[in-house]
Amino acid sequence: MAESYQVKQGDCIFSIAFARGFFADTIWNHPNNKDLKEKRKDPNVLMPGDTVFIPDKRLREYSEATNQVYKYKCKNTPKQLQIQFIEYDKPVKEMEYTLKIDGVESKGKTDGEGWVKQSIKPDAKSAKLVFADGSECELKLGNLDPAEEVAGTQGRLNRLGFYEGPIDGKLTDEMKEIIKLFQQSNDLKATGEVDAQTKDKLVQLTGE
Repeated sequence: MAESYQVKQGDCIFSIAFARGFFADTIWNHPNNKDLKEKRKDPNVLMPGDTVFIPDKRLREYSEATNQVYKYKCKNTPKQLQIQFIEYDKPVKEMEYTLKIDGVESKGKTDGEGWVKQSIKPDAKSAKLVFADGSECELKLGNLDPAEEVAGTQGRLNRLGFYEGPIDGKLTDEMKEIIKLFQQSNDLKATGEVDAQTKDKLVQLTGE
């Protein structure tokens, strides 16, 4: 049955679709979600309280010859976790790590540009990276709010190492000074306000 789903913290179109047995594109591109798509732009970044329309499921039938083996591939799964590590403006290359996602552990190395890339389930909620030097990084997957929201700015500045305070959506004087510092570090006009150029740079540097 069709429904209107209210987004919770940690949701994205991919996790919502996966939980209900849909392709993400089916929901994201549905006409009833046109306004949401235009507002948020990115299916990976929704805001708690957003409303997503979930259509009725449609049965798809296939006719195949008997006594044969057929393979069907489910689209849109898995998704990919991508994190780049930079130290003193240089990528952290070939660093061994252990990655645990929702309790499932794997090992690898950062690539030549400092990236960790790992396939994950669309509804994965947490990840922990432990590097060979003992440093750790914990992530709450899907918790990044849209860049146009103050909480989204705080989350991205936190990821980039500019901000260590609470993700509370409050644009305090201290927060404005941190935004100015980020702007100055990226050759942007230091206004303390999240204008279009600042938002675009935050999205570019965090990948979301």
